Amino acid sequence: MIDLTLVRENPDLYQTACRIKNIKLDIKKFLALDEERRTLMTDVQKMQTERNAVSKKVPTLKGVEKEATIKEMKALGEKLKKAEESLATIDRDWMSQQLQLPSIALKTVPIGKDDMENVELRKWGTLPSFAFDPKDHVTLGEMLDIIDIPRGVKIAGSRSYFLKGDGARLELAVLQFTIDSLVKKGFTLFTPPLMANYAAMMGTSYFPGGEEQAYAVGVDRTPEMGLSEKDAKQIESDKHYLIGTSEVSVASYHSGETFKAAELPKRYAGFSNCFRREAGTYGKDARGLYRIHQFQKVEQVILCEADPDVSAKLHAEILQNAEDILQALKLPYRIVAVCTGDMGRGQVYKNDIETWMPSRKGYGETHSCSTFYDFQARRLGIKYETATGEKKFVHTLNNTCIASPRILIPILEIYQNKDGTVTVPEVLRMYMGGQEKIEVPKGM
Repeated sequence: MIDLTLVRENPDLYQTACRIKNIKLDIKKFLALDEERRTLMTDVQKMQTERNAVSKKVPTLKGVEKEATIKEMKALGEKLKKAEESLATIDRDWMSQQLQLPSIALKTVPIGKDDMENVELRKWGTLPSFAFDPKDHVTLGEMLDIIDIPRGVKIAGSRSYFLKGDGARLELAVLQFTIDSLVKKGFTLFTPPLMANYAAMMGTSYFPGGEEQAYAVGVDRTPEMGLSEKDAKQIESDKHYLIGTSEVSVASYHSGETFKAAELPKRYAGFSNCFRREAGTYGKDARGLYRIHQFQKVEQVILCEADPDVSAKLHAEILQNAEDILQALKLPYRIVAVCTGDMGRGQVYKNDIETWMPSRKGYGETHSCSTFYDFQARRLGIKYETATGEKKFVHTLNNTCIASPRILIPILEIYQNKDGTVTVPEVLRMYMGGQEKIEVPKGM
């Protein structure tokens, strides 16, 4: 959410922000609606004050004067009712448009239409070379009996899968290694709710605009279910959404709260299952584990004071934390600066980490690191009190530290051997009982 004073003072700046972030919002029309709303609010408040004054006066009157005053009060009440109804209608439109307002991207953000115009900043690692014809992760997974996509599809539909045996153990190993790494660095670990209400989805800026990507729970309830009208309404009021990232739950953890400045920054790590509908991606990345509906992720969430320099320092910190994991796994990757057209509404700066995936013959996105300034905090109502007693909204940041099973793609493909086995990365072996290789199970 944006400080409307800034929008009123810099309408052209925000119209430009809409244009370069591909957001369809007419700032001049919004400000006209904003002015209409403020005028109507003033009128309503005046009428409410007048009505209250007259209602107190009525008991002291008698006769004709009392009748005339009651008639006057009735007419005022009808006028006030219409004005309040108009205000309610305008309020809904005003809030809907306000939630579309974007943050202003930092000057260092490249201008571009989509992810094809993201800018590479640096690379790490040496790309693998094979003395044999390498296999993709699906073929490896089937040979080693650690990935079963057909049975996943049978149970849960497209983009579903089973990890089994050493595949499941490998996933848990990389997740636990990441968690241990962050805890050693002072992050507080969360296993958060997997369902969130609209306020949390809106507060973290996934709604409005991202509804089609979220699985809704307790929304579509029909009379055919045999429920009474009362029960149906109760269930409908329980509407929640499966989270697509623990950022939703963890960033909302302190909603409506105020910190002391000395309590900041807060370093949190959310570990959770995540769910995404992947609407609009029919036929895209349909093979394998790259784009699926359910996955597990360790997400870094930061709350800090409202200082751009502090935000920048913490952005670099959480980006490095993810790089540390990839470097420990010895997976080649690159860092890109995300362009305006590929950024979210609330982000002021964003980096993606793309890890080398041999079967794609290129880098594939595995991490996203975002700085929001006070955009999410304004929506969530998270503030802190400075040493001078001033209350400010915190800045928020987040970054994937690891997401699986996507990270298994480069692990399996880069660590594969000519005989079809896969070497377990050295840093993960302690989490797999010292196991050095994933081999074809006996009996297959």
